[in-house]
Amino acid sequence: MDQRFSYDAIRNAFYPQAGIGIAANTFLLYLHTAAAYVGHKPRVTDLPITHLALTHTLMLLTMGLLVSTDIWETQEIPGDFKCKVLVFLHKVMRGLSICTTCVLSVLQAIIISPSGSWLAHFKLKSTNPIVGLFVFLWVLTMSLSCNLLFCTVATLNKTQPGLLFVTDRCSLLPVSHIRKSFFLTLMACRDVFFVGLMVLSSGYMVLLLYRHTQRSQHLRNSRFPPKSSPEQRATQSILLLICCFAVLYCADSLISMAIGMKWTNNAMLVCVHILVANGYGTVSPLVLIAADTQLTKITHLTCGEKKPFSDKTYPKDFSTLIRTIFSILQNFLSEKY
Repeated sequence: MDQRFSYDAIRNAFYPQAGIGIAANTFLLYLHTAAAYVGHKPRVTDLPITHLALTHTLMLLTMGLLVSTDIWETQEIPGDFKCKVLVFLHKVMRGLSICTTCVLSVLQAIIISPSGSWLAHFKLKSTNPIVGLFVFLWVLTMSLSCNLLFCTVATLNKTQPGLLFVTDRCSLLPVSHIRKSFFLTLMACRDVFFVGLMVLSSGYMVLLLYRHTQRSQHLRNSRFPPKSSPEQRATQSILLLICCFAVLYCADSLISMAIGMKWTNNAMLVCVHILVANGYGTVSPLVLIAADTQLTKITHLTCGEKKPFSDKTYPKDFSTLIRTIFSILQNFLSEKY
């Protein structure tokens, strides 16, 4: 298959994904800003969700610039500099996405933990520790990705041996085995630690939800079944988010291993890797918006309605929300082309 055609296919496939993801994450940021504006009581998870949406917006933007042709036609900025900055920023955002999802999962597990459990001692009364944690995660992730600033170059000759394509415009130089193993081991340890915490907190939340369900079966009236609490609905949405993350993360890891072990420049494999690696950034805001009834109420209020959304009208309102996102995407694509 022609390489030029394959990289054009990458752009044609990624642009709609990026448009949907950027629009959805921007809308999620807007809803949380509107929540503060209308006076809703802030939740502990609001800051991690906002940080996650901002991270995914930057991640999709940097990848969009990497696969775009317009930025590379500008000659004022050297190609090597553009590649180093964009690849570094995208890798940092990818790392922060994993870390923030883990923080969100652990915080939700702490929130729903019973008052007598040991996790109850970690319940936060302010967001100051979370801000400090995110500063640490930024420093950690940037330190682990700094190697890319030295080994990323612009692809001038696509037949040059030894290069590993990130996109058709940027490539990675071959590095020594020791240096490569050192940074890969550090990133693997980071990912194993945060994914492990995510699995433990998710398992704990599933166990608590199961116990609550078993307890409610003995107490509920057959005519009036108990209604799930906001904490339960938030927990279910975060568990769904983590399931999406787990599926896409495993697929991303397998493809990355296949590319890294073979050091291959197969254009279609690069295309699939780009779509899978950025898929979580597109799916996550849709999951969070769909599952959060407070956000749908804010959507209703900002649209000028007098009565907040009820749970019975939720599916209809969500379909309206999706149509709004696709309308934003259509305007984005029309301006692009």
